[in-house]
Amino acid sequence: MELSEKLQNLPKQFFANLVRQVNQAVAEGRNVINLGQGNPDKPTPAHIVKAMQEATANPETHKYSPFRGLTELKEAIATFYKREYNVDIDPNTEVSILFGAKAGLVELPLAILNPGDTMLLPDPGYPDYLSGVTLADVKFETMPLLAENDFLPDYQQLSEDVKKRAKLMYLNYPNNPTGGIATKEFYEETVKLAKENNIAVLQDFAYGAIGFDGNKPISFLQTEGAKEVGIEVYTLSKTFNMAGWRVGFAIGNAQIVEALNLIQDHLFVSLFPAIQLAAVEALTGDQSCVKEQVAIYESRRNTLIKACKEVGWPVTAPKGSFFAWLPVPKGFTSQQFADFLLEKADVAVAAGNGFGKHGEGYIRVGLLVDEQKLTEAIKRIGQLNLFKETV
Repeated sequence: MELSEKLQNLPKQFFANLVRQVNQAVAEGRNVINLGQGNPDKPTPAHIVKAMQEATANPETHKYSPFRGLTELKEAIATFYKREYNVDIDPNTEVSILFGAKAGLVELPLAILNPGDTMLLPDPGYPDYLSGVTLADVKFETMPLLAENDFLPDYQQLSEDVKKRAKLMYLNYPNNPTGGIATKEFYEETVKLAKENNIAVLQDFAYGAIGFDGNKPISFLQTEGAKEVGIEVYTLSKTFNMAGWRVGFAIGNAQIVEALNLIQDHLFVSLFPAIQLAAVEALTGDQSCVKEQVAIYESRRNTLIKACKEVGWPVTAPKGSFFAWLPVPKGFTSQQFADFLLEKADVAVAAGNGFGKHGEGYIRVGLLVDEQKLTEAIKRIGQLNLFKETV
C-alpha cells in the first residue's frame, strides 16, 4: 500500500524534527533548556478542571454531542466576546465549535476554496497553515512580515494580479512567531482590501489574551464591516492553558461559519460534552487566572529582554503572544544558529526559517519556562561570545 499523493505532498512537520533533536540530547544526559516549544507550561486553572470533573461524572455527557456543539457553549462564546470586545455574536448562526483552532485553520480552505484557487499567507507564519493549502489543492502567495513595518503585511506591495486571484487571506495577531500586534487602522485597511477584491479573511486570534505593557490585543471583529468579509478563530489553549483539551471556535461571517459547520458535519460529531461544559466555565467563570497568566508572561518577557541586552544581544521586546523573535548573529543562518545553540549551549530554540522565507535571520524563543531558566539559557548563550555583530 502507498500513501495518497495528497498525503505524500503534505509539508514536513517542522516541530517534529526539533522534538527529536531535543529528545536525543536529553537521552544523552544533557541538561537542555527547551525554549523552542509552544506548549503552555502552567496547568489548567482549578475551577475549569473541577467543572470538567463534575461534567464527566454526569452520565448525560457520555452521549453524543449535537453535531454542531452544545447550545450552552455557543451562548458562552457570544457572552465572552460581548464582555471582552463588545462584539455581538449570534450563537445560532455565527459560531462554529472546533477541535482546537488548528482544525478550523486546516479545514477552511477545503470548505470555501476550489482546487487551483489562491490564498494569502503571512510569512513568517504558523507552519500548519500550509497543511490546509495542500489538502485543498490550492495555491498561495505570501505577505512578508518585516520588522520595519511592525510585522504587519504591506498591502501596497500586493500586485493587482495577486489581489485579483486571492480568495482567502490568513492573518494572525498577536503574531506567532514575531510577537507583533495589529492596530485598528490595519484592520480597517484589511476590511477595505477584502471588500474591494472579494477576499475572505481569517484572523487567527490564538494569542488574543496576551498583550503587554497595558495593551489588550484588539479583535478583528471590532472593526466596522469585519463580519461582512471574515471570521476570527479563537482557542482556549493559550488563554486558559487548555492546550491538550482541544477546544476552540470560529465566529463571524455566517456563510463562512456555515461552511465550517458543514464540513465538520461530515468529519466529526463535535466535542466530548464534558469538555464543552468545562469550556463554558472557562469563558464565563472567574477570569483572574487570565490576568495572572498574562502577568507571568510579561515578567518573563522582561527578564528575557534584560538578559539578552546584558550579553550584548540587540533584541526587540515582543508586544504580544508568548514568543520572542530574536535576530541571529552574523555568520549563521537561522538553522545553523539553532543547531549551534543546542550543540554548544544545550539550549533549544526554533529556527526562524521553519516559519517561512522571511523568517530567515531569526530564531523564536518561547516564554514557557520560568525566569530562572530563561536567565540561565541566555547566560549560556552569552558565554559563546557571539554578539559583537548581528545581521
